[in-house]
Amino acid sequence: MPIELLGMIATTAGSESKAIAGPVVDPAYVREFSRAHEDAGFDRVLIGYSASSPDGFAVASAALHSTERLKVLIAHRPGFVPPTIVARKLATLDHLTGGGRVAIHHITGGSEADQRRDGDYSEKQDRYRRTGEFIDVLRKTLTEDEPFDHEGEFYRFEGAYSAAKPATDAGIPIFFGGLSGGAVEVGAKNADVYMLFGEPLAEVAEHIRTIRAAAAKEGRTIEFSLSTRPIVADTEEAAWAKADRIYAETEELIAAQKDGNTLSFARSREPEAERGVGRSPAADRETRRRARRAAVDRDHPPHRPSRQFHRAGGHARTGRRSSAEVLRPRRHAIPHPRLRSAGRRARLG
Repeated sequence: MPIELLGMIATTAGSESKAIAGPVVDPAYVREFSRAHEDAGFDRVLIGYSASSPDGFAVASAALHSTERLKVLIAHRPGFVPPTIVARKLATLDHLTGGGRVAIHHITGGSEADQRRDGDYSEKQDRYRRTGEFIDVLRKTLTEDEPFDHEGEFYRFEGAYSAAKPATDAGIPIFFGGLSGGAVEVGAKNADVYMLFGEPLAEVAEHIRTIRAAAAKEGRTIEFSLSTRPIVADTEEAAWAKADRIYAETEELIAAQKDGNTLSFARSREPEAERGVGRSPAADRETRRRARRAAVDRDHPPHRPSRQFHRAGGHARTGRRSSAEVLRPRRHAIPHPRLRSAGRRARLG
């Protein structure tokens, strides 16, 4: 079973639980972070996207030119740049960096506020259809040997053509994520890799079955990736303590950031009663710990450890449970139920 290990880089040190202290774009940090992934054996790194983040194509170029083998996955939100232009940007970058190192991840956009920061007021259902049409035109632009016309619901082109094609026969891999209404149909029809969140194994398996069935109706097969953020410590107890600390620090950081900082997308969406508002911090932490352990025990019966494989996502997903991967006999890794980052991609199911 082929496995691809993915990470995620940023332009400065910071995360949901660590406030950004340095410049928004730190060239030295990008170089060092990219080389650290390559030295550690990662196959590819995701460059995330938001309406106020540094440009992903520029970051990808810096990462690629700082490394020799590391590949990139550029998160992109359709609707702002025409697919013909994105195709030329991808193919050009592919040639300038040796070929076979560039892929694109389509995120349709789950935050209305973030969409509107760039001037998009379309409905989510419309955005998924637009993403499907975007990928269709993008793929044609990357592969057609002659100019073509296109007239669809969202795009119209006459004589569309790119002289620059992908540098290798592998082309530009197309990733896609989303499970809202309309997402599965678009992803199953257009994506090479469907990206999923780290949820309990039964839920992941059901998503895979649904997407594979939808792809089969289109005469296609599709690969999958799963996002997790391992929390590693010497013992399971220490890992849970670390998870609680990260969660508490994240809540504090989010509470202090009410100014539109893009990291605020990790804010919890649970009702106050579920978060334990009104109880003591110690009681609230213990309630969360018991709930998480109950979820882990349910998904991982004794003596039946599981493996999860993943890709890194374009934006954090909150309020979802993750399964734990226990690495015995030396270390324990627990994907935190509210945070995710890097991992592996594989053929799952």
